[in-house]
Amino acid sequence: MRNLGDGMPLSLAGSLLIAHPNMLDPNFRRAVLFISAHDAEDGALGVILNRPLDKQVADLVNEPAPEGLGDIPVFLGGPVGKNQLMFAAFEWQKGEGLKLNHNVGIDEAHQLVDEDPASIRAFVGYAGWSAGQLEAEMKQKAWILQKPTRAALAPARLPKLWFEIMRDLGPWYKMLAAAPDDPSLN
Repeated sequence: MRNLGDGMPLSLAGSLLIAHPNMLDPNFRRAVLFISAHDAEDGALGVILNRPLDKQVADLVNEPAPEGLGDIPVFLGGPVGKNQLMFAAFEWQKGEGLKLNHNVGIDEAHQLVDEDPASIRAFVGYAGWSAGQLEAEMKQKAWILQKPTRAALAPARLPKLWFEIMRDLGPWYKMLAAAPDDPSLN
């Protein structure tokens, strides 16, 4: 695998991007993202995985939800395009890891719900980086990079995923994760 430098792979696609505990940007504070596309010349695209909106597709559409899709939980995918609801499909590909298809139409979403209900997700918004932006943030240590696991992506675990990852990284990260946003409140 070719690297961008500092041990960073040429493409971050298929990786989890975990916000460092010191990240204060409210768009990404304590966020776990899945990077679905990354290219040094084109930038990167991903979705936040651990921000459920406590709503389902049926709650967000004006017309009756397509059959079988109304109960799909909706997540805040990121700060870009928050006025759009999109279906996305996760797929584990042998030897390549996890892939995410952002361009899932209603018919395909309906078929996927029947085949593998856990593979289909609904997002409002997404995260995007221009060319070089994500690489610069990685060099500033704003993000922690990990490979996804099936267990980590279980829908019930997603709201607590960031804290679980911090705990698993060791006592220093666990302590940073437990710190309040405003230390004067401590």
